[in-house]
Amino acid sequence: MDVPAGAPVDGQRESTRERVLQVVLTQGPVSAARVGEALELTAAAVRRHLDVLSEEGAVEVKLVSGNRGAGRPSRRYVVSRAGQSRLGNDYLEVAVQALDQLGAAAGRDAVRTVARQRFAAVEQRYREAIGTTTDLKERTNALARVLDGEGFAASVRTVGRAGRGGAATTGQPTLRAAQICQGHCPLQDLAAQFPEFCEEETELFARLLGVDVRRLSTVPTGGHVCTTHVPLGRG
Repeated sequence: MDVPAGAPVDGQRESTRERVLQVVLTQGPVSAARVGEALELTAAAVRRHLDVLSEEGAVEVKLVSGNRGAGRPSRRYVVSRAGQSRLGNDYLEVAVQALDQLGAAAGRDAVRTVARQRFAAVEQRYREAIGTTTDLKERTNALARVLDGEGFAASVRTVGRAGRGGAATTGQPTLRAAQICQGHCPLQDLAAQFPEFCEEETELFARLLGVDVRRLSTVPTGGHVCTTHVPLGRG
């Protein structure tokens, strides 16, 4: 059967589908329209890829209510646990066996030491990236960039902004915060069995940023992203 001129071949479709999956990974929960904007594709074309990814179990649909609950809930896409695993976990069986043996021989503190060493590279790259800046927001953005470079698909979202008029209208300062969102966890299956990895990562964030941070969700415990709350103070 002849292929129509200009029609995408199987390899092109697969490549585009992987790009769609990557956008969902880094920006989810995200709408089909937003994915289309990021990839310069029509929403209809994106939905076809999302339908296939959904059938494969790589993405899931979340219904999000509009402002004040008005109107029909809109569809947002996130990467499923199966989709996370699709991005690679060949190390898992060997790593689990090695850590099981280490824990049995030397105790869980030895496992924690391995987890701490795993994040040593992140700490080194972070300290190189921030230079001498003391601004907490800049430091948070720098940490997200380093994590992104390490394969964690990281980004920062600002939360807690004042409503219309802000503090000038209410007379009250606004609590500001940032959320570091990690759309992919290369260690997710390992961390699900050895929570020391998540605990050490959280302690690392607090140490690097110099504030008490709080984990809101993690991929190993069932979240679609790892989200860390970073208080920025009042403004």
